[in-house]
Amino acid sequence: MNIFLTGGTGFIGSHFLKHAIVEGHSVRALRRRATSKTRIPIDQQPEWLDHQLDEVAVEEIQGFDVLVHLAAHTANMPYDNLANCLRWNLLAVLNLFEQARLAGIKRFIVAGSCFEYGRSGERYTAIPTDAFLDPTNSYAASKASASIALKQWADQHNLSLEILRIFHVYGEGEPSTRLWPSLRRAALAGEDFPMTKGEQIRDFMHVSNVAKAFLQRATAQKYLQCPKIFNMSSGNPISIKDFAEYWWAEFCASGKLLFGACDYRTNEVMRYVPSADMIYVGSKLPI
Repeated sequence: MNIFLTGGTGFIGSHFLKHAIVEGHSVRALRRRATSKTRIPIDQQPEWLDHQLDEVAVEEIQGFDVLVHLAAHTANMPYDNLANCLRWNLLAVLNLFEQARLAGIKRFIVAGSCFEYGRSGERYTAIPTDAFLDPTNSYAASKASASIALKQWADQHNLSLEILRIFHVYGEGEPSTRLWPSLRRAALAGEDFPMTKGEQIRDFMHVSNVAKAFLQRATAQKYLQCPKIFNMSSGNPISIKDFAEYWWAEFCASGKLLFGACDYRTNEVMRYVPSADMIYVGSKLPI
């Protein structure tokens, strides 16, 4: 299958490329600059297109079966201001998708985020996809705005659109400031690791499983004819404390986990667990 991909040098996008190339798919991947590298090594390079999201011309996106959108602007702290997040996570994406529509693409797979739900996470034991969107930061607000706008756009043009809202992903190539690589770095250095009490409940998914799920949806022979939003899930929600203790043992750490040494973040949402209306990607965690 011919796939046009955004975010190919990113965390999930690098794993997507690895699996797509192994399976023999043809991929043209968008990247901001020629010097950008994938977050993990891949055996074969895709056809790279060095552009910003809003610089792609119709002729550069013709002949593709599906557009997979994994790019995101400041998906990790510190988040950019709301105006810039809206520019790159909404307006530039709409521009790209319109170019793709004019080029004849009728199928779109989009990475959404659990952070779109924001405070609604604490209102549900399991968050349904039609939950009220109540984001707590600029990145999440821009992603929520994009979900609403893209769904309306796809409805208007009778296009197939799947927004797969990702919950918490970990694994090789993850940004170094996030929990799993921070745990690994401290464990391998023999250091103690200060953290919050770890009472937050999360749904952790390994990045390889997430990438495979996106590829499966992108290359499915039968696909939805109308826009739909899915939650992605491991089916195994756990506390951050349990997650940290599991990986601390896996890394054979000699230091200690210092629970309660750090305060919770401002506007910390204590529970992000998706509903059963989801794409199940499995979990590598035995707990």
